[in-house]
Amino acid sequence: MPPKTFSFEVNRTSSASPATLFRLETDGAHWSDWAKPLIVQSSWERWADPVGGIGAIRRVGLFPVLVYEETLEYEQDRRHVYTLARSAPVNDYRAEVTFTPNAAGGTDLRWRGSFTEKIPGSGPVVRQLLRGVITFVSAQLVRAAERD
Repeated sequence: MPPKTFSFEVNRTSSASPATLFRLETDGAHWSDWAKPLIVQSSWERWADPVGGIGAIRRVGLFPVLVYEETLEYEQDRRHVYTLARSAPVNDYRAEVTFTPNAAGGTDLRWRGSFTEKIPGSGPVVRQLLRGVITFVSAQLVRAAERD
């Protein structure tokens, strides 16, 4: 039986501009400034210009559990796509964060992720875990952007 693919999506609305949200989300070195208590450490494993651009690898988490995320696509103030750069409990992880201006003058944020389960049967649990992490991180991102 082939491995199963799973996906999730988290949507939020913010009064902050797409540029502010994008800047915070793509700058991996500063996630620990706004994503606590889940993200206590953040830095660059590999730098790219512009900050967080294609090829950049951000390192986030709390030692010894650090996640390495590599930027695959980068559309300034609009869209950021990344994958896991090191071994993970899933295969083919891909996340896309989009920042769309809305009629109220703020931003509609959509954070989608997909992956293939590595261990048969693990997909539903991993999807719930990832959705929970992204739900928390996106809420912290919106709070930080609205304080900016």
